[in-house]
Amino acid sequence: MKITLKDGSVKEYGEAKSVIEIAADLSEGLARVACAGEIDGETVDLRTVVDKDCTLNILTFDSEGGRAAFRHTASHIMAQAVKRLYPDVKLAIGPSIADGFYYDIDSATPFTAEDLEKVEAEMKKIVKEALPLHKFTKPRTEAIAYMEEKEEPYKVELIEDLPEDSVISFYEQGEFTDLCAGPHLMTTKPVKAFKLTSLAGAYWRGSEKNKMLTRIYGTAFPKKAELDEYLERIEEAKKRDHRKLGKELSLFMMSDEGPGFPFFLPKGMELKNTLLEYWREIHRKNGYVEISTPVILNRHLWETSGHWDHYQENMYTTVIDEQDYAIKPMNCPGGILVYQSEPRSYRDLPLRMGELGLVHRHEKSGQLHGLMRVRCFTQDDAHIFMTPEQIRDEIKGVARLIDEVYSLFGFKYYVELSTRPENSMGSDEDWEMATDGLRSALDDLGLEYVVNEGDGAFYGPKIDFHLEDSLGRTWQCGTIQLDFQLPLRFNCEYTGADGAAHRPIMIHRVAFGSIERFIGILIEHFAGAFPTWLAPVQVRVLPISDKYLDYARKVAAALSEAGIRVDVDTKSEKIGYKIREAQLQKLPYMLVVGEKEEAEGMVSVRSRWNGDEGQKSLESFVENLKEEIKNKTNRAV
Repeated sequence: MKITLKDGSVKEYGEAKSVIEIAADLSEGLARVACAGEIDGETVDLRTVVDKDCTLNILTFDSEGGRAAFRHTASHIMAQAVKRLYPDVKLAIGPSIADGFYYDIDSATPFTAEDLEKVEAEMKKIVKEALPLHKFTKPRTEAIAYMEEKEEPYKVELIEDLPEDSVISFYEQGEFTDLCAGPHLMTTKPVKAFKLTSLAGAYWRGSEKNKMLTRIYGTAFPKKAELDEYLERIEEAKKRDHRKLGKELSLFMMSDEGPGFPFFLPKGMELKNTLLEYWREIHRKNGYVEISTPVILNRHLWETSGHWDHYQENMYTTVIDEQDYAIKPMNCPGGILVYQSEPRSYRDLPLRMGELGLVHRHEKSGQLHGLMRVRCFTQDDAHIFMTPEQIRDEIKGVARLIDEVYSLFGFKYYVELSTRPENSMGSDEDWEMATDGLRSALDDLGLEYVVNEGDGAFYGPKIDFHLEDSLGRTWQCGTIQLDFQLPLRFNCEYTGADGAAHRPIMIHRVAFGSIERFIGILIEHFAGAFPTWLAPVQVRVLPISDKYLDYARKVAAALSEAGIRVDVDTKSEKIGYKIREAQLQKLPYMLVVGEKEEAEGMVSVRSRWNGDEGQKSLESFVENLKEEIKNKTNRAV
């Protein structure tokens, strides 16, 4: 058999070999760090036997698939440690996740931080034991009986949900056995650097109707240095938590009277409005018109769009005049009604309509998280109606606009192409044409992307932009969705050059995504120290004493007249205290004024970047600051 490796080279073997055997044949060093394999694009266990021609990639911790296998093994080690220490607990599920792993556990006694220390100590013993992991399978009936004998009811329920002809796989390490599809490391030995990071509650299978379990989170790395670096990033992330900074900087609040519905405070509104002004600026420049559509529309509209059938569980509904209505979860059906409000010609296309639309989506209470996951948010939507010939250029135009936005804030990003999901509507031909349109545009732009199979919207494939913040975390914000379905369902038309009626194609796209979520990301990215153009308060004037309060107000009035956001510290405190207060508020500039400044019409400038910058004339300071704001300069903190 011929095995084609990642570098294109080919190895030939006369007999079947496991992935780990092939890895060892290639390099003993590679075999030591191998975590999983990838055969013809599918992630597999190292124990998988290769018996035919294929492409093979040996996955190490540096790859997504390798990290997942490594951390999944860590979750089994944790579960084994828990069962050794607390034999009566029942195990639910324990997958790997983006930054680590977790395990959901049913325990009569709540876990504490002290318990986690004990579990970690036991995990270290299991790692030192270097226990081999063995995979075995059982028919479904035997697998159920096996888990019943072990008194693991959650595992039994999982198996019972599988088809009757299923072959169920298990992994065994020492005295511990877990229901699992894998893949896993060969032994527990490589998992040397790990940390149990937190405890949380989690409903079994995510349903509030089920029992609340204890979820233990952890992470794992091959080397202690990598773990230490990760833990340092976590500590920095805690300091930057937008919920903490949002309160300290008086940007937004949450209330028990409206869980998941954020309140923006005056400074937060300055920040939000500045973002919206920038949004309008770049959209005017790129040929968009702005519209606004109603928040509540009737059931018939949502049935036509498909949301009533495909998205109703996330929608808030009401009854008006004995008819069903829904508070909009998305802006697109309203945008279509605007398109249909007058006859359209091919000469009108592409028609780019932007909307800062307030949408509401029902999120479970346990999933709410500050501004990152809310029930009410402003989506910076745009809907582009176009001819088939315009698809590629329009998608490239949107991608360039999104690149401009992310570059302004200093974000790196990567791109995913998401394809047809299971609950989709429309023909195979439409989906193939739509997906090819997105792929071609990405290829034209030279953008690298990964394919995310089955994660498209129910009405069309999409391109997702995942931005990377200053801590290396990724956030999905920008999206481009190509839609052949909604124009068909709503019978949208335009008159072509041939005088006949034609169906337009529609792009749904966002740049910020949710404005609220984007603000949360910005707070954490900048640690609350926003660039001057974005800062809610750009300058604070600090009089040395009450005697110079009138001059301070005169300075502030001149700044305000120039369009600069300014306030005055009127507290009867010493100047050192006022400076420290302004620094804690992360203000870009402070202007200290006293006798000399008033006499000479000057200001003493302090900046967040350089500290004391000396005396300047008020006129020159204003001109320099206006230029900084106009250019949206992003100075290093």
